[in-house]
Amino acid sequence: MTPAVNAAKAAGVAFRLMEYEYDPSADAIGLHAAESLGLDPAIVYKTLIVQLEPKALACAVIPVAAKLDLKAIAAAAKAKKADLADPALAEKTTGFLVGGISPLGQKKSLPTFIDASAEALPEMVVNGGRRGLQIVLAPADLAKATKAAVCAIVAH
Repeated sequence: MTPAVNAAKAAGVAFRLMEYEYDPSADAIGLHAAESLGLDPAIVYKTLIVQLEPKALACAVIPVAAKLDLKAIAAAAKAKKADLADPALAEKTTGFLVGGISPLGQKKSLPTFIDASAEALPEMVVNGGRRGLQIVLAPADLAKATKAAVCAIVAH
């Protein structure tokens, strides 16, 4: 089991796992995951690690087909500005490889922000902490397990 799966268990939330064949050459890993699992991309969310000014990191959870609104995540995190974190820093901080970063069970718990689009869903799919592994759970349970703020953070 991955630290993400263990964190979901420890939080006492209901979840199930789904696996697919990870393709490192896929243009959009999240969209590839949704397609491989036969899921609507609107319920599959990607985890992005964001570098905030001044010098802090945060975790953004947004639909796989969406783009992160950097101004919105900066405002939500009460930071001057935000940019995507360097992949090596994201891996070192979370303990997960890019393509397998989960909002759950990170080595260093980061402030987490889930896009408000998740609130309308009965369940959502996020990375399970390993490339090719996904966790299906209720958005409220993910927010509870990660102490996340739910806010509008995707670009429109």
